[in-house]
Amino acid sequence: MTIRSYQTLASLSLIALIFLCLGWELFWAPIRPGGSWLVLKAVFLLAPLFGILRGKRYTYKWVSLFVQFYLLEGLVRATSEHGLSQWLAIAETVLAFTLFVAVILFLRATRAPQTNKATPDNGAALS
Repeated sequence: MTIRSYQTLASLSLIALIFLCLGWELFWAPIRPGGSWLVLKAVFLLAPLFGILRGKRYTYKWVSLFVQFYLLEGLVRATSEHGLSQWLAIAETVLAFTLFVAVILFLRATRAPQTNKATPDNGAALS
């Protein structure tokens, strides 16, 4: 896969995660009828959206840490809820994991090449 495909996968999984969070907490299975304040978790996903879409390496770095909250929430709710909420939590877990993997692969593919500064004789002068 290429850098562009990692960026596309990260972008698509982030957008899908935003729509899943909105739909889950507003329409499909909110904690309270009519929606809940948990819908605000989708707002936080908007912060990295343009950086991910533009391929900003710094955004990818902090998203790799940030997305783990969504992965954790999905895992907790997948094991503690039942019915539609459980399936939505499993979907959140899959999307968050996909985003995490795509971000890590993008970061690995775009890192600067390593330069070997070690000398073969450990810095000793040639005689």
